[in-house]
Amino acid sequence: MIFLQAFSESIKLPSKQAVFKLNRIGMDSTVVYMFILLFLVSIPSLIDRAAASNGPGADMNLFFLLVYFFIFYYLPLTIFVFVVLSAVAYVGTWISQLLHRKVRFALLWKMSAYTTTIPFIIYTVWAIVMPIDDNWLWLFLGYTFILLIKIITIYPKRKKRTGGDHH
Repeated sequence: MIFLQAFSESIKLPSKQAVFKLNRIGMDSTVVYMFILLFLVSIPSLIDRAAASNGPGADMNLFFLLVYFFIFYYLPLTIFVFVVLSAVAYVGTWISQLLHRKVRFALLWKMSAYTTTIPFIIYTVWAIVMPIDDNWLWLFLGYTFILLIKIITIYPKRKKRTGGDHH
């Protein structure tokens, strides 16, 4: 249920209401949501690999093909996406400082993860219909940054400290 809620709210980003509802979802659920989303993104490549008549894994039975696919495609993809999301969130902390917003890394990471929903679904559907190069995923990085900046501006500006009381 939480994953359907996360999905439906992430499609509504960057609406203020969606941002605050997604903010209430725990980081553990967000990480599992990303695993599920990345599994869906992997399906077209798994289908291609299963249907291949030559190349690595072409003569493997289904169990070994799934193990091979997990180790050499899904796992590296997941690690790569999590590293990129962390980098995006880190850049987001700089942007939030420039915009004088109160937004922390963990929230930016979570929101970055949810901004990938639409691009990943588009990629998956497109890849099932016709072959598409994985490099198209880089284009979606721009989409994530644009949405993240809009999300950062939803949060209030930092209050300026006055006087000599600095704790």
